[in-house]
Amino acid sequence: MRLIIAEKPSLGRAIADVLPRPHKRQDGYIETASGDVVTWCIGHLLEQAEPEHYDPAYKQWRFEHLPIVPQQWQLQPRKNTRAQLSVIRKLLKTADVIVHAGDPDREGQLLVDEVLDYLKLSPTRRKSVRRLLVNDLNGSAVKKAFDRMQSNSDYVPLSVSALARSRADWLYGINLTRAYTVLGKKAGYGGLLSVGRVQTPVLGLVVRRDEDIAQFQPKPYFEVFALLVTDRGECFKAKWQPSEACQPWMDDEGRVLDRRLAENVVSRIQGKQGTVSKLENKPAKESPPLPYSLSVLQIDAAKQLRMSAKEVLDVCQKLYEQKLVTYPRSDCRYLPVEHFREAPEVLAAIRSNDEKLASAVDGALPDRKSKAWNDKKVGAHHGIIPTTRRADLYKMGDRERNLYRLIARQYVAQFYPDHRFLARKVSVTLEGGLFMASSREVQEEGWTAIFPRKPSSTTDKQSDKFEGQRLPELQQGQTLLCKEAELAEKQTQPPRPFTDATLLSAMTGIARYVKDTEIRKVLKETDGLGTEATRAGIIELLFNRKYLARQGKNIHATETGKALIKALPEPVSRPDMTARWEASLNQIVEKKGSYQTFMNQLEQQLLQLLQEAGQSGTINVQGLPPVSPNRFKKKTRRRKTTRRAS
Repeated sequence: MRLIIAEKPSLGRAIADVLPRPHKRQDGYIETASGDVVTWCIGHLLEQAEPEHYDPAYKQWRFEHLPIVPQQWQLQPRKNTRAQLSVIRKLLKTADVIVHAGDPDREGQLLVDEVLDYLKLSPTRRKSVRRLLVNDLNGSAVKKAFDRMQSNSDYVPLSVSALARSRADWLYGINLTRAYTVLGKKAGYGGLLSVGRVQTPVLGLVVRRDEDIAQFQPKPYFEVFALLVTDRGECFKAKWQPSEACQPWMDDEGRVLDRRLAENVVSRIQGKQGTVSKLENKPAKESPPLPYSLSVLQIDAAKQLRMSAKEVLDVCQKLYEQKLVTYPRSDCRYLPVEHFREAPEVLAAIRSNDEKLASAVDGALPDRKSKAWNDKKVGAHHGIIPTTRRADLYKMGDRERNLYRLIARQYVAQFYPDHRFLARKVSVTLEGGLFMASSREVQEEGWTAIFPRKPSSTTDKQSDKFEGQRLPELQQGQTLLCKEAELAEKQTQPPRPFTDATLLSAMTGIARYVKDTEIRKVLKETDGLGTEATRAGIIELLFNRKYLARQGKNIHATETGKALIKALPEPVSRPDMTARWEASLNQIVEKKGSYQTFMNQLEQQLLQLLQEAGQSGTINVQGLPPVSPNRFKKKTRRRKTTRRAS
């Protein structure tokens, strides 16, 4: 008997649908006519044991117990999934072949692997386990997945990375939450101070952004523009570029803060002649945007549809279970080359499903292969794209329809030509000063023709790009007349509050917020707070704990959130350490790092943090509003036992 273990019932049903009928639906599994049996987990069937499971003394929270580091890690069945675990235990006894069909990511890999370990599958049988990777629940895709099965042992690094992450989160959360809760109690605060290796730095990002906004002092700065005229009467605007000699009157961002300096430039250039000192005319192109990963989809949906990260994940999961899109928890934006053969079918399904994209599909070139098809950049899963399934989207809600349209348009764009334009720049020397102007002249719309045009804001129109202006034909050394000089007084602007889109962007590009320049260099390719699948849950957790609140589309820290970050030492609320973790976990997947090295480094870091906390003896909890310990205990337990939360 071949036993196929899926991650969840919906995937199990999709797998069973392609196997010979008739089927017998049993309690917790499906028998097929071929003798194959499909069963499933229900998310995580197991959870990390609580500290008191290792030592009853740990029921009491004492600083001297820390750090709590299990010598032999133990899992225990979750109360509401014990029955399903028993089903799998029974089926394993009679299985000749075992197929691991967890979701195609590191958490999905670990989820089934840990069940096989817990049920003590022998090493010999473990070596023969096969791996089924299903990115698309449609029947044809599932059948192809069966043809591509590999040895499950090929995915050991993926599982080890997830295991390291799970145990690291436990060690960090358990020890630091206990440490600072105990210190808080000594300082007179009776609530729980919850610390997480991802949630706390994310909260810290928002708190510091709010502080920057509150403390911001606007300053005036000045720009000078010259209206230049050719001998044929053609006009264009150019912006003054201050020289190094102007540095004493400029800020760090190169803005002139002294009005008198700008006024002097205006008075000198008015009515004077200048010379074209440099010309650039470069044909340029932009390739179609790659298919979506989950984070990029969440960012675009936040901007265009005002959907939260959790809403996007929930709706995308629903579309996946309806077999309309491929696996949603993907961190990849590329597609396997073999998938290109299905392009005509997928395009036809999009045209049938969404009449608003019909004309876009009609203009597509199905034989055109964009750079998205690249096997070298596809791991366990590929970019999120529509499937070949046809359905009436207008029977769905607006969120499902609109999100499908985003995903589908991104896919259709792969079959459009590049967007081509002529990038033109001119430098003009005028009374010893340098003035520059640029323009972008579209030569071929290409893929941009199927995307909504972004409205130009007033700020855009006043930028040095002078959106909409077309530079005339110019020659090197040509003389121009400054017909008019303009002094523009502007105000420095405070940082913008975080939104769903920008907070997600900050989490995926966390290197921008890391102080250490060396770490920042390392993180350029491997940065990120959390994973594709955890980010939405982390943001939602901070809202549920009343650490964050919305004001329109903006996200701000609550007084509770601000007080918590203030109570904690700065390193705990900074992303540097956890960003390094993510880099190390990726190295384990790529076989460039090891579990033991990662865990040893973590334990050393944890010990150092606890020593620093112990030396302080207490923490500042002034102004921290009381929080129900019961509510936090429930959330903390859920964080440790529910998949993809940090």
